[in-house]
Amino acid sequence: MRENRLRTLWKSGGAAVNGWLAIANSFSAETMAHQGWDTLTIDLQHGVIDYPAMVGMLQAISTTDTVPVVRVPWLEPGILMKTLDAGAYAVICPMVNTREDAQKLVAWTHYAPRGTRSFGPVRALLYGGADYPQQANDTIVTFAMIETAQALENLDDILSVEGLDAIYVGPSDLSLALGCRPVFDDVDPKAAEAIAHIIERAKAHGIVAGIHNGTPEGALARIAQGFQFVTVSSDARLMAAGAQQVMAKMRAAPPPTDSSSTY
Repeated sequence: MRENRLRTLWKSGGAAVNGWLAIANSFSAETMAHQGWDTLTIDLQHGVIDYPAMVGMLQAISTTDTVPVVRVPWLEPGILMKTLDAGAYAVICPMVNTREDAQKLVAWTHYAPRGTRSFGPVRALLYGGADYPQQANDTIVTFAMIETAQALENLDDILSVEGLDAIYVGPSDLSLALGCRPVFDDVDPKAAEAIAHIIERAKAHGIVAGIHNGTPEGALARIAQGFQFVTVSSDARLMAAGAQQVMAKMRAAPPPTDSSSTY
């Protein structure tokens, strides 16, 4: 089966730099994949991407060694299983708030005897290889999002669920739940304390921790804190930022000397 480079990177003690895909387009996904990201996450929760678009984006990512990740819309068995069948090598599941939620997540993403995932890896066989059914349980990575006050209260119970590989902190939702500003990097003190607590408990349980960031500087600070999966911006934000820089330079330029010239 194809190596999951995310697991390999973690075993070496490294941190994965993750890009985020919110644009429902295979060419933009392919372009992002060729920029050297360790992983790319297709966002089915808050992006404008549906399942058919996701499949095309997974195919586009497959033109590189970038690991394909999908954030599913919710903790629901159908979409988790279909996402894995399409060839995702990791899934991020939002709103995992209890030990029972985490147990369901693990069960729905693993074949028996470890779980209850239904068998039908239609594209996963093409991407992963002929021995996908035998190796999938040890290859696929399962993230539970920690982003609510309830999840924070149940953190140790969630982290103790066997088969859970990693957690992913959503700082904006977590901040809102704690009565703070919904931001990525410069979080309020109460949210900062919660995030520090999360990484400390994840380390204690031997669970990898990831987190969403808005800037490279914020991501580097999180790596120094111990996070091993850091998201840096998204295709939509990067495109907008690049376009803004171009237009700012054009507007700041002196007007053309030839009155017949136009921008």
